[in-house]
Amino acid sequence: MPEQNQNNLFEELLNQDETLTEKQKKILESAIEIFAEKGYSATSTSEIAKKAGVAEGTIFRHYKTKKELLLSIVAPTMAKLVAPFVIKDLNKVLDTKYETYEDFLKALLLNRQAFLKENMAAFRILIQEIPFHPELKEQFKEHIASKLFERVQKIIEHYQELGQVISMPSQSVLRFTLSSIFGFLVTRHLLLPEADWDNEKEMEYTIQMIINGVKASD
Repeated sequence: MPEQNQNNLFEELLNQDETLTEKQKKILESAIEIFAEKGYSATSTSEIAKKAGVAEGTIFRHYKTKKELLLSIVAPTMAKLVAPFVIKDLNKVLDTKYETYEDFLKALLLNRQAFLKENMAAFRILIQEIPFHPELKEQFKEHIASKLFERVQKIIEHYQELGQVISMPSQSVLRFTLSSIFGFLVTRHLLLPEADWDNEKEMEYTIQMIINGVKASD
């Protein structure tokens, strides 16, 4: 994947924010790249300063701590850009009526994989840091999870009414479905991207395992 395609969300946010100075933009761009590559804990402010071409003291004039620098990247991105962009993009799938739950899952997985490929840096930082920072977790819940989970749950209930999905709490089906799709995407693109993947087959296997797990008894 071309490097310039991996930071789309953050680049767009930085370009939209007219309050940032050029030095702040350089600091944030450098932090984004290094956080995505090495993770927050393994990144030093001296590395960020060197990549940005500024003195380390310049970073602390703008951001009191490294965590404040992280939050200045992820929290506004979540609130201002990621959430509406993710929801708008995903609505292409959620607003379409599919004949079967399997067709819906295929469309959902293809949609999320395409989104992920275009926004890898954002995905890396969010996945790596959300579990360790309550502020980011709350941002995710408020701006994305609460708005999407209810919609997907209603879609699941629709397929339950059609007799295609097992009769159990729709929240449980939702958790199983999303964890399976999310697990595939994380493994494919973050944990083992260098593995010898047959992408189409692995996606099909993921869908079939979900369907076999949630299909209603004949």
